[in-house]
Amino acid sequence: MPLRRLSFKALGTNCEVQYAAPGGATQAEGFERAVTAWVMGFEAKYSRFRPDSLLSQINAAAGREWVPVDAEMEAFFKLCDTLYFMTQGVLDPTALPLIRLWNYRAEDPRLPSDTEVESARRLVGWKKVQRAPGKVFLPEPGMALDFGGFGKEYAVDMAAQIAVQHGITSALVDFGHDLKAAGQPPDRPAWHIGLEDPHRPGSTAGSIAVIGKGVASSGDYIRRIVINGRRYGHIVDPRSGRPIANGCLQATVITGSCLQAGALSTTAFVLGVPKGIEFIQSFPGAEGLIVTDNARAQTRGFFQYVVS
Repeated sequence: MPLRRLSFKALGTNCEVQYAAPGGATQAEGFERAVTAWVMGFEAKYSRFRPDSLLSQINAAAGREWVPVDAEMEAFFKLCDTLYFMTQGVLDPTALPLIRLWNYRAEDPRLPSDTEVESARRLVGWKKVQRAPGKVFLPEPGMALDFGGFGKEYAVDMAAQIAVQHGITSALVDFGHDLKAAGQPPDRPAWHIGLEDPHRPGSTAGSIAVIGKGVASSGDYIRRIVINGRRYGHIVDPRSGRPIANGCLQATVITGSCLQAGALSTTAFVLGVPKGIEFIQSFPGAEGLIVTDNARAQTRGFFQYVVS
């Protein structure tokens, strides 16, 4: 059975789903309509880049008033609780003031002053967010939420779930190289996924084979700024208020869901070697690889997924 391919742009990246539809064109069309509609709706509601999104409304009301939220957003906040705890504060949905300060997209990037960093850092802290049934309040002007640290990975898992709901048991969801493999491809034992070489972006450094796993990578070798010869990546540690500068180029994690893989890879990248490897190994079923400027470190079981 040949693989079908759905491609579209959303969530600030290229989204692609490769899948087999045993029910033919009718099944395929129904699935494609459902998954694109869900992703577009998710982006419209939770993107900080959409001024009319619910997330932007919450941010605009910071320091002024409570904002009504629905049950879905409340469930998302509970997910934020879990991720914040699981990652030891590395994934903090209130880190947007720091992300804006260290703006790698700026035309003329500059180094923020220590005072600016400290001012932005004072606005960060997930535990500051005030919640009550059906509403939320950011208590300080300038506070802002951003689900960019895990939203795309969440969407990948949901897309894979929508595939299964439509009777599709063979699918590879790839949103900006965050992936979830559902089942296995037709006529092949596993999905083969290339690992990008952070020393040579655009080329691969081997590949892995997965079935029913989520895969995510975090790195600063593409999204970064260079000021006075020093590299400042886009991944900011909300605890220090500064970009990571520990020699890590990339962290990749394989585990049950793309959401968990993304959370673990970002945290491992921030922690560096060896703490990042130890952190991944503390989660049953998770395996990972960290590439630094001059070395590679991996968990004990990562080798079982490597095919070349």
